[in-house]
Amino acid sequence: MVKDSLVSIILNIETSSTNCSVSISDGAKIISLKEENFEKYSHSKSLHVFIDELFKKIKLSPNDLSAVAISEGPGSYTGLRIGVSAAKGICFALKIPLIAVDTMFILARKVECSEGYIISAMDARRDEIYYSVFKSNLCKIPKKISKTDSLILNPNSFSDILESSTVNFVGNCNDKIMKFIKHENAKYTKLELPSSNEMSILSYSKFKNEDFVILSDFQPKYLKNFGGEKIKN
Repeated sequence: MVKDSLVSIILNIETSSTNCSVSISDGAKIISLKEENFEKYSHSKSLHVFIDELFKKIKLSPNDLSAVAISEGPGSYTGLRIGVSAAKGICFALKIPLIAVDTMFILARKVECSEGYIISAMDARRDEIYYSVFKSNLCKIPKKISKTDSLILNPNSFSDILESSTVNFVGNCNDKIMKFIKHENAKYTKLELPSSNEMSILSYSKFKNEDFVILSDFQPKYLKNFGGEKIKN
């Protein structure tokens, strides 16, 4: 790879689910991707190996990085902690900025539709989910219209928007949601896990706007603590 032709090299890290996903992007374009879905969360063993493999593959080094982007959650407590620790360590060592990307945006980018709504959802155990609502559009960055929150599912969940328009559910818990929500306007994707493949446009947009987090203060968006209790914001 010719370094003189590069725009802004960003390392994107996504570990909010069982999918350990790492990509390197040049501006908004992914130039290399490595990911694997580990059912038992092997992120602590695999994450740094994946990062090293990517740099070797494209013949760049960490010193070429302009920033690191991390999926901030919500999601797996363990996965988020591992990803954020790695991202902060790289940023501290290289003295480069850290970009936090909302995991719900990453999921929403997997759906292409011109009308209705998108609900990004992640499993929160039992009958509970983490979710955000987006207005469907064909823009590369969807419009978020609700805060990210947790919800105990029931047959009336999201009934207000389901009565008015198509709702596209995307994430790793659609099988769970389908047991409660059987409305004709509910559309379900196949199982989707957050991936760093959808992060580049989001991270580069924040990079251009210098939308960085304070490295020493940043914590993932857990929503719940390790014991499963909701965290008050």
